[in-house]
Amino acid sequence: MSTLPEILQAEFDDQWGDLCRAGEEAGLTPADMARIRADAVRVLPCSRFVFRSLVNEPPLMADLLSSGDLEQPCDANHLRRRLDDRLSGVDREEELAKVLRRFRRREMVRIAWRDLSGRADLTETMGDLSALADAVLDAALTFLYRRQCAKMGAPVGPSGVPQELVVVAMGKLGARELNFSSDIDLIFAYPESGEASGAAGTPGNDEWFTRLCRSLVRIIGESTADGFVFRVDVRLRPDGENGPLVMNFDNMERYYQEQGREWERYAWIKARPAAGDISSGRRLLERLTPFVYRRYLDFSTFGALRRMKQNIHREVLRRGLENDIKLGAGGIREIEFFGQIFQLVRGGILPKLRARRIETVLNVLADEGLVPKETAQAMHGAYRFFRRVEHRLQEFGDQQNHRLPVDPDGRARLAYSAGFDSWKAFSEVLDSHRQTVHRCFGDLLSPEGEKKGKDGGRRAADELAALWRGDAEPDECRRTLVESGYGRPEEVMRLIEGFKVLSDTRRLSREGRERLDSLMPEVLMASAQAASPEQVLSRLFDLVQAVQRRTTYLALLLEHPSVLSHLARLAEASPWISAYLARHPALLDELLDPRTLYAPPARAELEDALAARMDRVDDRDLEYAMEELCLFKQVNTLRVAAADITGVLPLMQVSDRLSDIAEIVLNQVLDLCWRHLTEKHGRPVCRLNGAGCERGFAVVAYGKLGGLELGYGSDLDLVFLHAGTGEPTRGGKKPVDDATFFARLGQRVLHVLTAHTPAGFLYPVDMRLRPSGTSGLLVSPVAAFARYQQEDAWTWEHQALVRARVIGGDPKIADAFEHCRKSVLAARRDPEHLKEEVTAMRERIRKEKTSARSPDFDLKQGPGGLVDIEFLVQFLVLCHAHRHLRLLQWTDNVRLIRTLARVGVLKDDEAAFVRKAYLTYRSKMHRLDLQQQPGRVPADQYLPLRRGVADLWSKFLARS
Repeated sequence: MSTLPEILQAEFDDQWGDLCRAGEEAGLTPADMARIRADAVRVLPCSRFVFRSLVNEPPLMADLLSSGDLEQPCDANHLRRRLDDRLSGVDREEELAKVLRRFRRREMVRIAWRDLSGRADLTETMGDLSALADAVLDAALTFLYRRQCAKMGAPVGPSGVPQELVVVAMGKLGARELNFSSDIDLIFAYPESGEASGAAGTPGNDEWFTRLCRSLVRIIGESTADGFVFRVDVRLRPDGENGPLVMNFDNMERYYQEQGREWERYAWIKARPAAGDISSGRRLLERLTPFVYRRYLDFSTFGALRRMKQNIHREVLRRGLENDIKLGAGGIREIEFFGQIFQLVRGGILPKLRARRIETVLNVLADEGLVPKETAQAMHGAYRFFRRVEHRLQEFGDQQNHRLPVDPDGRARLAYSAGFDSWKAFSEVLDSHRQTVHRCFGDLLSPEGEKKGKDGGRRAADELAALWRGDAEPDECRRTLVESGYGRPEEVMRLIEGFKVLSDTRRLSREGRERLDSLMPEVLMASAQAASPEQVLSRLFDLVQAVQRRTTYLALLLEHPSVLSHLARLAEASPWISAYLARHPALLDELLDPRTLYAPPARAELEDALAARMDRVDDRDLEYAMEELCLFKQVNTLRVAAADITGVLPLMQVSDRLSDIAEIVLNQVLDLCWRHLTEKHGRPVCRLNGAGCERGFAVVAYGKLGGLELGYGSDLDLVFLHAGTGEPTRGGKKPVDDATFFARLGQRVLHVLTAHTPAGFLYPVDMRLRPSGTSGLLVSPVAAFARYQQEDAWTWEHQALVRARVIGGDPKIADAFEHCRKSVLAARRDPEHLKEEVTAMRERIRKEKTSARSPDFDLKQGPGGLVDIEFLVQFLVLCHAHRHLRLLQWTDNVRLIRTLARVGVLKDDEAAFVRKAYLTYRSKMHRLDLQQQPGRVPADQYLPLRRGVADLWSKFLARS
């Protein structure tokens, strides 16, 4: 605590004398006054409003002292009960207005006293002020609503449901951050159109609620001999001062969908139902959420808020508000803008950011890594400092004041009230906070190119802009392109002209056209840096064409030119990646941070990330959950691909990471579908080998996922198993037999995996490996599956079983499947019959899958290729597993080959060779996939590998 400045001492002595005389008049004893003197020396010099209120109304001081309200917090419920007691018996509007104003004065004195004396912190002070506003609004509305119903009949909807007013608090009241002398920004609404339930000729609901709102605004905001309650501002409503005072929900939703502007999204961030029909108010906010928070990254917000900032800056200069702690540079408004930019850009995909309080938003930004923790802490500290100063300024005279004083008395008073010994010490801290906030805010709103200072390339950019607009002569265009780095300028000019005549380009809005015209010179510059600039430009044009109608993505690229650099690099390395981004433009955000782009997370991190993502999804919103799963899969697939083409991950790790992503997603899908079905039908009764099962359902992966060799576009070969007992489900509203339950569970899992959503789809799924193929049950009982494998399965199905493993579901079924797999694969087989079956199937597949017309070598199906190696390995496992059970430990070909050598089936040099051939083919196919080219090479390539594989095939599979 600072010491009372000498300049304020005489004033306090006079004030204390007057207060003691008022206390004596109110019946207070010297001991009572002595008890509050230590607080009074902090309060009276800093608040003329408190001093005058207590001196002019001595009973008020006695009431506050006797109640103990100056020494302890007062929660919102207690506040409302106290107000209801005072309104008991009130039946006239004039009396209501008087009670509300006197109640307001008492509570404002209490709040100011506790704040200035240090008994309440900032959070309590803002909460108390907001609770006071809520209480008087709701009490006044309750009184006026009942009175108007008695006069005009009650308003009802079309079905006869009574209608009540919803008072939506905006701004600081909405966030429960009200300042001491703030206006309260309100928007009024009611659920449904209709009319009052009185006699014929009664008004419709629009007129009825308009009258009610006018009465409420008058009762709360009008100045009388007793003052006012709160100044009310209703200009944030649809169409502002020109719009209706109140709207029904349908009309309000229609307005924001069709006419809502960017600043209105900004305004609704803090909206909260504060009085009236609170539950209906929450439903209204849910209906308006898609307007406020877009379900994608909305970088168009930057431009809108940049313009808003410029308008405010001009207003600050025009009105001389540089010394204003709210609107001035580095003030409260810039801190709020800082947080709300992130809310508007990312709130649609990160619900944690939909908080109303700026302090909560800053914490989320730090926790989510969206801003450095140091930045969030600095903004948080500045905000609390400014808000305390704001309260001190306004508590002095109960006036809406944000300007710092210039007179010596005012400066001494403010510094003292803020806990500083001098104006100099206070202003040093103030200036430091303002500089920090202004710098952080300026960095956030400055386009990335400006931050990095791209003056050196400005001339080239201007020339490319003129070329794009068509303002340059052909010869000048060619010169500009050659100087920029293009070797084939004619081809570039054809690409540009072709892009301009696209129907999507011609149909762009004015704003979209402006963004495109600003972006395309940057695209030309980024592409020119590549080794094959024309090829990269063509790929980037395809991507821009795919996203240009959703101009927020153009805004993202304009705001972050470094994203274009990454795009050019990735597009040059792999057309698959640029096409992938064109299909899923929401992933462009991933290019903002190269630390995560080229460093795909390990499995445990992936599991944590998906759990965090799904935590913010309402379990009832299946469509949104499916979108989130799609985005998770796409984001992490992109990271793997980026690390892949830049050499960060070797081939084996790429397959492992892609397999991890698929397994994690599939397990989340299974959990999601299980919850949905058990909520409806209850839980199935499941049992294996006499013991109960937790879920009684499992997913078996075959093929590439089973063998941990998943590629970027691989299908998932799946089989579903269950351990039902034939009993009905238990505990649900609609019990079904367990066969029906598991069939529906399998169908739902398939639906979630394959259904198209606005974010794409998860995976193509192939279920043909289940018992009896497409004619068999979608979900097989474990016992029936085992019996089929042992008695009815074909040799090719046992080959497939070599690469099969459980990837999700009940652990007991996983154990039962593994027991069945090992039992089937370890069975003794006639080698000659097995050779005949395997070679016959191989020839059949080769005829179906290869083209006799192509002279090239098919890496997968050609003689000596990948499938020959896979069939060879599967034959050797089936032939020798009964003697070497270690062969059943693995499902991937590389480790199977290694194990075949360890048990002596293959010689070491044979195993090393076949492993090299297998990985060489896979690596080449992988690179071709990323280049979107077929899996073929010239006929003379890999001849030694092909011959070596053919020799091994002859050695082991040639018929005797």
